[in-house]
Amino acid sequence: MIVNVYSGTKKLEGPIFMADSFFSRFKGLMLKKSIKSEEGIFFKNVNRIHTCFMRFTIDVIYFDENYKVLYIEEVKPWKIGSKVKGAHHLLELNSGMGKYFRIGEFVKIER
Repeated sequence: MIVNVYSGTKKLEGPIFMADSFFSRFKGLMLKKSIKSEEGIFFKNVNRIHTCFMRFTIDVIYFDENYKVLYIEEVKPWKIGSKVKGAHHLLELNSGMGKYFRIGEFVKIER
């Protein structure tokens, strides 16, 4: 499933995929050689990630239950993302895309 992500007045061009099954959550971005500049994957009810078997660096946006941005970090391949207190959802994006988000802002995510 594809979702639309709005940060302020910017809509990410995507596609942004929703990881809404066990397999899609397990697979994530693993084994992909690359992704488009604004492509990503949204994990609902997931608060931590790893980048094992990934070939590129990603930006991870951590949200609370109301989609408020709590933390933004760059995660290199074969690393574990931070444990962020209060995080309920995650967005994995191409490295550098975190610049479109601000800690404390509310992001709109819709199907």
